[in-house]
Amino acid sequence: MKKLLVAGVLIVGAQQAALAGAAQATAAPLPAAFDKAASTYEVPRDLLVALGYAETHLDDHDGQPSAMNGFGVMHLVSNPSSHTLEDAAKITSLTAAKLKTDDASNVLGGAAVLRAKADKLGLTATERKDPAKWYEAVAAYGGAANETTARVYADAVYEVLAAGVNTAGVKAAAKVVEPDRGKYNSDPRTLAATTDYPGALWAAASSSNYAVSNRPTDEKIDRIIIHVTQGSYAGTISWFQNSAAKVSAHYVVRSSDGQITQMVREKNRAFHAGVSSYNHRSIGIEHEGFINDASWFTDQMYRSSAALTKNIADRYGIPKDRSHIIGHVEVPGSDHTDPGSHWDWTKYMSYVGGGSGGGGTNPYTAEKVCGDGYKVIDSQALGTAGTVYLLYNSANANNCVATLKKTSLGKASATSAFLQVAGKAKVTDSGSFTYYAGPVRAAAEDKCVTWGGSVGSSSYTSPPEHCG
Repeated sequence: MKKLLVAGVLIVGAQQAALAGAAQATAAPLPAAFDKAASTYEVPRDLLVALGYAETHLDDHDGQPSAMNGFGVMHLVSNPSSHTLEDAAKITSLTAAKLKTDDASNVLGGAAVLRAKADKLGLTATERKDPAKWYEAVAAYGGAANETTARVYADAVYEVLAAGVNTAGVKAAAKVVEPDRGKYNSDPRTLAATTDYPGALWAAASSSNYAVSNRPTDEKIDRIIIHVTQGSYAGTISWFQNSAAKVSAHYVVRSSDGQITQMVREKNRAFHAGVSSYNHRSIGIEHEGFINDASWFTDQMYRSSAALTKNIADRYGIPKDRSHIIGHVEVPGSDHTDPGSHWDWTKYMSYVGGGSGGGGTNPYTAEKVCGDGYKVIDSQALGTAGTVYLLYNSANANNCVATLKKTSLGKASATSAFLQVAGKAKVTDSGSFTYYAGPVRAAAEDKCVTWGGSVGSSSYTSPPEHCG
């Protein structure tokens, strides 16, 4: 059998034929594109879908580049720190132009690059069939500046895999996988004691991307500027850590759960406004997503960002109005259009005005955390600190556990949720969270489950129960 080695990927038989046809093929529907790409490069199909969704929500943005100069649904990147676009062109023999603008080619290119990362790690044919073994390859695909950011990127992909995808005609069933993290085994979700906003994670931007200052002693801070990243959360963090970027923001907010990472101290001037005078006077907050896709702007993101904005405004005496809390598009002289028409200013400002400090009511429910189709079947109070819930989805026979806080709302504190199906490993989500831990999902048809969680020092572990 004729064999061909391209950029570290061994291509045989039908794979060569598939590549030969891809160069002439017209854009195919996305479901077929993912099926073909996964088959050609022996990549788990649903993992490939999850990676694409984590990057772009499977939106090609009409061939326009992201802020990191990435293209298409698989976000093939060409910048000083990542060359997945060029790598895809070498492996597939497709032109960069086609990879940028043709969905089927772009998905094929993404699969080719991911497979090349797996080959470099030495994954065997047997290991390639197991999505759990691809974790390090997924982390490498993201082109992160360091291992902490690489794990944030890979975790986001596996969270999508666990939740499932149903968008743009592409479906991937929810599949909870306990990934083999390899060298990324340590958990990066730790709080920095010196962040300006309690609960934020810390990931320093490159010193080339901000100016050391002494605000507000030397310069008054009287504006908060709202941005949209035009890219993913982890990708944006990595880009701000790249000295070639020459841009940064003080904070980045994640779409899925409102997680906040601080990258520049508030006293320093981040390069975010595009106008020097506004960099001097403002705090910049980036939000994961793309301005033409409303699906990125989740309630979790709005509430988390609004709590941050309220905190900043209170500390610097900034009025909580639309004259002082503005979009990037409203900076005089700026050529940017974010946060765009899909950003709900009415909702956002209502959250800023009402606040969500240490008290009040948790804005989330267990059903909202676990998603459509899940219903509460059991719960356990964690003293006065919170409640842990067990839910079931009759449509897919999956259980879900979520722990909701009742105290210190809007402030990060130790919270966890776990679920263990009989005969399988325990799956846990734990860390410092503002409103809840979870969702932790697993298929449990006709199986007993052990479940529980904690808020602070209050915890609960069930006996094996709900056995089908």
